[in-house]
Amino acid sequence: MDLLNTLVDKGLRRELPTREEALAVLATSDDDVLDVVAAAGKVRRHWFGRRVKLNYLVNLKSGLCPEDCSYCSQRLGSKAEILKYTWIKPDEASKAAAAGLAGGAKRVCLVASGRGPTDRDVDRVSDTIKAIKDQNEDVEVCACLGLLSDGQAERLRAAGADAYNHNLNTSEATYGDITTTHTYADRVDTVQKAHAAGLSACSGLIAGMGETDEDLVDVVFSLRALDPDSVPVNFLIPMEGTPLSKEWNLTPQRCLRILAMVRFVCPDAEVRIAGGREVHLRTMQPLALNLANSIFLGDYLTSEGQAGHADLEMIADAGFEVEGTDQVTLPEHRATAGAGCGSHAGGGCGSHESGESVGCGSHAGGDVCGTATAEPVPAAASAAALNEPRTDLVSVRRRGAGTDLAPNA
Repeated sequence: MDLLNTLVDKGLRRELPTREEALAVLATSDDDVLDVVAAAGKVRRHWFGRRVKLNYLVNLKSGLCPEDCSYCSQRLGSKAEILKYTWIKPDEASKAAAAGLAGGAKRVCLVASGRGPTDRDVDRVSDTIKAIKDQNEDVEVCACLGLLSDGQAERLRAAGADAYNHNLNTSEATYGDITTTHTYADRVDTVQKAHAAGLSACSGLIAGMGETDEDLVDVVFSLRALDPDSVPVNFLIPMEGTPLSKEWNLTPQRCLRILAMVRFVCPDAEVRIAGGREVHLRTMQPLALNLANSIFLGDYLTSEGQAGHADLEMIADAGFEVEGTDQVTLPEHRATAGAGCGSHAGGGCGSHESGESVGCGSHAGGDVCGTATAEPVPAAASAAALNEPRTDLVSVRRRGAGTDLAPNA
C-alpha cells in the first residue's frame, strides 16, 4: 500500500505526515489492519526497539473534583461508585509506589483529582516525591495534578519530579462539548509551563467519546506541535454514573488504527497505551505493543486493570522486553535535547494528566482507565453478542491506594 510505505519513510525521518495521510490511516478497513500495524511497527522498532516501558499509577486523592469533565468518574456530580478519599500520606504513597516498582515499573505517576494544586498541595506532593526517591533512587516520578499556576512547575522540578502530565484529551473545536469548567487553552498553558520548567512534558488524548476522525487527527497534530516526550492514548471506559456511560464506540481494530496514526504523527515520542486497553483492545493487546512502547502496569485511578503478572507475560509472549532502569527511554536526539524525564536513564515521560479526569493512563479521564477481571464469555455466545458493549470488563478499583488491600502490580 503506497500510503503505508510513504508513512514509514516519513516516520523514519521524523517528517510530519499530511492531515490527509493521517485521516487515511483511520479510514483503512479491518481487512488491512495487520498491514497498518506492520507498517507502524517498523517506525516503533526504529526508535524504540522491542522495549516496553512500564509505568505505575498512585492515586493520591480520589474523587471530590469540582470540574465537570464528562468522561471522568471523579467529576462534579458523578454518581460512579468509586473510592473517594483526600490526600494520602507520603509514606502511604511510597509504599504503594514500591509495589509497582517491584513489579517492574520504571516510572511512578502521582495523580490527584481536582482543578489544580494549591501551594500547600505542591508541598504535599514534594514530600511524597522525596519519600519515594529516598527509597528508590533511580525511579522516575511524573506528577499529574491538574492546571498549574505560575511557579508550581518549577517547585515540582526542584522537589525531584521528572515529568508532568496534562492531557489535551480531544480537539480544540469540540473541547467545550466535554468540559465547561476550564478551556482547551488552559490545558495547553499547563503543558507549556511544565516544559518551560524543565519537566518532561507528557500529554495525550482520549478516544471513544463520540469524536470524528477529524477530531482525532486535530488533537494528535496539536500534540505534535506541543512536542511532548510522551503521548498517552486513553480509550474511554464508559463508567456508570458519568455522562458518557453509553458511549461504546470502539472496536479492537479501531483502537489499533488510532495507535498507528499516533505513531506515524509522533514517531519518536513515547506512545503509551493508557486507560481502557483491557476493555477495548481485549485479546488484541499484544498486537498493540507493535505500535506503543509504553503501558501502565496493574490498576488505574478508579478502575481495575489487568493483573500485573499478566502484563509481564503478555510482553514476553509477544517477543518484547521490559525496559530497565539502566536504559534510556527516548531516542538520543530527544534524550540530549532537554533536562526532562526521558533525558536520562532515570527520566521518562509522564503520564497522568490532570487531576481531573483521564490521563495518566488514567487520569485525564481520571477514570478512563481500567478494567476488571471478567467472567468468562459462554462458548455459545454469538459473534453478535461479542460485539455488544463489554460492560462486564469494567470494574471499580477497590484495592491499592486509599484502601487497606494490597495493590495490583
